[in-house]
Amino acid sequence: MMESRWAYLIHLVAWALPVILVQLAALVHHYKERSGAVLKAVLPPAFIVGTYLSLADHLAISAGIWNFGEGKHLGVYVGAVPLEEVLFFLMTSLLVSLGVALFTAVLRRKEAEAP
Repeated sequence: MMESRWAYLIHLVAWALPVILVQLAALVHHYKERSGAVLKAVLPPAFIVGTYLSLADHLAISAGIWNFGEGKHLGVYVGAVPLEEVLFFLMTSLLVSLGVALFTAVLRRKEAEAP
């Protein structure tokens, strides 16, 4: 199965989705009723960075700087970029944004506990 056109998507979902779900659960647990507001602050930057990276990848692929081998992705493209690559950029940007929100929560908690 990993030698199929589903390989990239399967790997991406397998490593990123569990971490994102844990981060979301931790965010909801910590921020409770403010979770919606925190997500509204976290999601736009993740989307903007993911979109920027996808655009940069589109330009590099279009210029022939690199490419993706056929048969390892679904063959669905956003511009010149395989869909899985766009999802990779969006998901990794989301991981970073959620991580920053959670790191900030830990720092605030430590500051509140400090004498």
